[in-house]
Amino acid sequence: MDHQSSGQHSQTGQAPSFQWLSFAYQNLKEIPYETILTQTETLEVLDLSNNLLEENPALVGRLEKLSTLILDSNNYTSHIKFPYMPSITTVSINKNKINNLPVFVEEIKRKFPNIKILSMMNNEAAPSYFNGGTLTQYKDYRQYVISQIPGLEILDDTEVLEKERAQARKTYRLQQSRQNRRRRREDSSKKHTHTQKKSSAIIGE
Repeated sequence: MDHQSSGQHSQTGQAPSFQWLSFAYQNLKEIPYETILTQTETLEVLDLSNNLLEENPALVGRLEKLSTLILDSNNYTSHIKFPYMPSITTVSINKNKINNLPVFVEEIKRKFPNIKILSMMNNEAAPSYFNGGTLTQYKDYRQYVISQIPGLEILDDTEVLEKERAQARKTYRLQQSRQNRRRRREDSSKKHTHTQKKSSAIIGE
Protein backbone atom coordinates (compact mmCIF):
# COMPACT_ATOMS: atom_id res chain seq x y z
CA MET A 1 0.00 0.00 0.00
CA ASP A 2 1.10 3.52 -0.66
CA HIS A 3 1.72 4.69 2.89
CA GLN A 4 3.54 7.99 2.90
CA SER A 5 4.70 9.86 5.94
CA SER A 6 5.92 13.26 6.97
CA GLY A 7 6.03 12.24 10.61
CA GLN A 8 8.68 10.58 12.72
CA HIS A 9 9.01 6.89 13.43
CA SER A 10 8.46 5.95 17.04
CA GLN A 11 11.01 4.18 19.21
CA THR A 12 12.45 0.87 18.06
CA GLY A 13 10.18 -2.07 18.74
CA GLN A 14 6.99 -0.06 18.34
CA ALA A 15 4.82 0.37 15.25
CA PRO A 16 5.90 3.38 13.16
CA SER A 17 3.75 6.49 13.53
CA PHE A 18 2.75 8.75 10.66
CA GLN A 19 1.36 12.24 10.27
CA TRP A 20 0.29 11.57 6.68
CA LEU A 21 -1.12 8.43 5.05
CA SER A 22 -2.10 8.02 1.40
CA PHE A 23 -4.22 5.23 -0.04
CA ALA A 24 -4.82 6.98 -3.37
CA TYR A 25 -5.31 5.10 -6.68
CA GLN A 26 -5.86 1.66 -5.14
CA ASN A 27 -9.41 0.89 -6.36
CA LEU A 28 -10.54 0.56 -2.76
CA LYS A 29 -14.21 -0.18 -2.08
CA GLU A 30 -13.74 -0.11 1.69
CA ILE A 31 -11.74 2.24 3.89
CA PRO A 32 -8.64 0.39 5.21
CA TYR A 33 -9.31 1.04 8.89
CA GLU A 34 -7.01 -1.77 10.03
CA THR A 35 -4.01 0.34 9.03
CA ILE A 36 -5.51 3.80 9.59
CA LEU A 37 -6.63 3.20 13.17
CA THR A 38 -3.10 2.33 14.28
CA GLN A 39 -2.41 6.05 13.86
CA THR A 40 -5.15 7.57 16.04
CA GLU A 41 -2.76 9.75 18.05
CA THR A 42 -0.52 11.08 15.27
CA LEU A 43 -2.30 11.16 11.89
CA GLU A 44 -3.01 14.66 10.57
CA VAL A 45 -3.56 14.09 6.81
CA LEU A 46 -5.50 11.18 5.29
CA ASP A 47 -5.69 10.81 1.50
CA LEU A 48 -8.32 8.36 0.22
CA SER A 49 -8.63 9.91 -3.23
CA ASN A 50 -9.16 8.15 -6.57
CA ASN A 51 -10.83 5.03 -5.27
CA LEU A 52 -14.34 3.52 -5.43
CA LEU A 53 -15.46 4.51 -1.94
CA GLU A 54 -19.04 5.28 -1.00
CA GLU A 55 -19.27 4.07 2.61
CA ASN A 56 -19.64 6.69 5.33
CA PRO A 57 -16.22 7.37 6.90
CA ALA A 58 -17.57 6.87 10.43
CA LEU A 59 -14.47 5.42 12.14
CA VAL A 60 -12.29 8.28 10.89
CA GLY A 61 -13.70 10.13 13.90
CA ARG A 62 -11.24 8.21 16.08
CA LEU A 63 -8.33 10.13 14.56
CA GLU A 64 -8.04 12.83 17.20
CA LYS A 65 -5.47 14.97 15.38
CA LEU A 66 -6.75 14.63 11.82
CA SER A 67 -6.95 18.06 10.18
CA THR A 68 -7.09 17.21 6.46
CA LEU A 69 -9.38 14.66 4.79
CA ILE A 70 -9.01 14.07 1.04
CA LEU A 71 -11.81 12.13 -0.69
CA ASP A 72 -11.45 13.31 -4.31
CA SER A 73 -12.65 11.08 -7.17
CA ASN A 74 -14.78 8.58 -5.28
CA ASN A 75 -18.51 7.77 -5.34
CA TYR A 76 -19.72 9.90 -2.44
CA THR A 77 -23.16 11.54 -2.69
CA SER A 78 -24.82 14.50 -0.96
CA HIS A 79 -26.00 12.14 1.78
CA ILE A 80 -22.55 11.19 3.07
CA LYS A 81 -22.45 11.11 6.87
CA PHE A 82 -19.30 12.26 8.66
CA PRO A 83 -18.37 11.84 12.31
CA TYR A 84 -18.20 15.00 14.44
CA MET A 85 -14.58 16.20 14.19
CA PRO A 86 -13.61 19.65 15.52
CA SER A 87 -9.98 18.91 14.53
CA ILE A 88 -10.79 19.01 10.78
CA THR A 89 -9.86 22.25 8.99
CA THR A 90 -9.59 21.00 5.38
CA VAL A 91 -11.91 18.77 3.34
CA SER A 92 -11.35 17.99 -0.34
CA ILE A 93 -14.17 16.06 -2.03
CA ASN A 94 -13.77 17.05 -5.68
CA LYS A 95 -15.21 14.92 -8.48
CA ASN A 96 -17.76 12.85 -6.57
CA LYS A 97 -21.55 12.54 -6.98
CA ILE A 98 -22.74 15.42 -4.81
CA ASN A 99 -25.86 17.00 -6.33
CA ASN A 100 -27.78 18.45 -3.36
CA LEU A 101 -25.89 21.48 -2.07
CA PRO A 102 -28.01 22.36 1.03
CA VAL A 103 -27.94 18.77 2.34
CA PHE A 104 -24.19 18.42 1.87
CA VAL A 105 -23.26 21.85 3.23
CA GLU A 106 -25.41 21.31 6.33
CA GLU A 107 -23.51 18.08 7.05
CA ILE A 108 -20.14 19.78 6.61
CA LYS A 109 -21.17 22.71 8.80
CA ARG A 110 -22.46 20.52 11.64
CA LYS A 111 -19.71 17.89 11.68
CA PHE A 112 -16.65 20.10 11.00
CA PRO A 113 -17.24 23.30 13.02
CA ASN A 114 -13.68 24.57 12.47
CA ILE A 115 -13.38 23.98 8.73
CA LYS A 116 -11.38 26.64 6.85
CA ILE A 117 -10.80 25.04 3.43
CA LEU A 118 -13.45 23.20 1.40
CA SER A 119 -13.00 21.98 -2.16
CA MET A 120 -15.88 20.32 -4.02
CA MET A 121 -15.12 21.10 -7.65
CA ASN A 122 -16.50 18.90 -10.43
CA ASN A 123 -19.61 17.94 -8.49
CA GLU A 124 -23.05 18.66 -9.89
CA ALA A 125 -23.83 20.76 -6.79
CA ALA A 126 -20.84 23.02 -7.49
CA PRO A 127 -21.54 24.62 -10.89
CA SER A 128 -18.61 26.12 -12.78
CA TYR A 129 -17.25 26.43 -16.30
CA PHE A 130 -15.73 22.97 -15.84
CA ASN A 131 -19.10 21.23 -15.61
CA GLY A 132 -21.28 23.45 -17.78
CA GLY A 133 -22.38 25.96 -15.14
CA THR A 134 -22.88 29.65 -15.86
CA LEU A 135 -21.08 32.52 -14.14
CA THR A 136 -24.33 33.40 -12.31
CA GLN A 137 -24.75 29.83 -11.07
CA TYR A 138 -21.13 29.78 -9.91
CA LYS A 139 -21.54 33.05 -7.98
CA ASP A 140 -24.80 31.88 -6.41
CA TYR A 141 -23.14 28.63 -5.37
CA ARG A 142 -20.22 30.43 -3.73
CA GLN A 143 -22.51 32.88 -1.94
CA TYR A 144 -24.64 30.08 -0.54
CA VAL A 145 -21.70 28.06 0.79
CA ILE A 146 -20.01 31.15 2.26
CA SER A 147 -23.26 32.23 3.94
CA GLN A 148 -23.68 28.82 5.56
CA ILE A 149 -20.04 28.36 6.65
CA PRO A 150 -18.93 31.86 7.75
CA GLY A 151 -15.47 30.72 8.89
CA LEU A 152 -14.49 29.39 5.45
CA GLU A 153 -11.27 30.94 4.12
CA ILE A 154 -10.82 29.05 0.83
CA LEU A 155 -13.56 27.52 -1.35
CA ASP A 156 -12.49 25.48 -4.39
CA ASP A 157 -8.92 26.81 -4.50
CA THR A 158 -10.17 30.42 -4.40
CA GLU A 159 -9.80 32.65 -1.37
CA VAL A 160 -13.03 33.88 0.21
CA LEU A 161 -12.86 37.67 0.02
CA GLU A 162 -14.36 39.91 2.68
CA LYS A 163 -16.63 41.54 0.10
CA GLU A 164 -17.94 38.07 -0.85
CA ARG A 165 -18.63 37.35 2.79
CA ALA A 166 -20.53 40.62 3.21
CA GLN A 167 -22.56 40.03 0.04
CA ALA A 168 -23.39 36.47 1.09
CA ARG A 169 -24.62 37.68 4.50
CA LYS A 170 -26.74 40.37 2.86
CA THR A 171 -28.22 38.08 0.18
CA TYR A 172 -29.14 35.22 2.48
CA ARG A 173 -30.35 37.48 5.28
CA LEU A 174 -32.82 38.98 2.78
CA GLN A 175 -33.88 35.52 1.60
CA GLN A 176 -34.33 34.34 5.17
CA SER A 177 -36.38 37.43 5.96
CA ARG A 178 -38.66 36.77 2.95
CA GLN A 179 -39.07 33.12 3.95
CA ASN A 180 -39.97 34.11 7.51
CA ARG A 181 -42.55 36.63 6.27
CA ARG A 182 -44.07 34.03 3.93
CA ARG A 183 -44.19 31.48 6.74
CA ARG A 184 -45.92 33.97 9.05
CA ARG A 185 -48.51 34.73 6.34
CA GLU A 186 -49.16 31.02 5.81
CA ASP A 187 -49.52 30.43 9.55
CA SER A 188 -51.88 33.39 9.85
CA SER A 189 -53.94 32.10 6.92
CA LYS A 190 -54.18 28.63 8.47
CA LYS A 191 -55.30 30.09 11.81
CA HIS A 192 -57.89 32.25 10.04
CA THR A 193 -59.24 29.24 8.12
CA HIS A 194 -59.35 27.16 11.29
CA THR A 195 -61.24 29.93 13.14
CA GLN A 196 -63.76 30.21 10.29
CA LYS A 197 -64.39 26.46 10.33
CA LYS A 198 -64.80 26.50 14.08
CA SER A 199 -67.29 29.40 13.89
CA SER A 200 -69.26 27.63 11.15
CA ALA A 201 -69.42 24.50 13.22
CA ILE A 202 -70.74 26.39 16.26
CA ILE A 203 -73.36 28.21 14.16
CA GLY A 204 -74.51 24.94 12.58
CA GLU A 205 -75.14 23.26 15.94
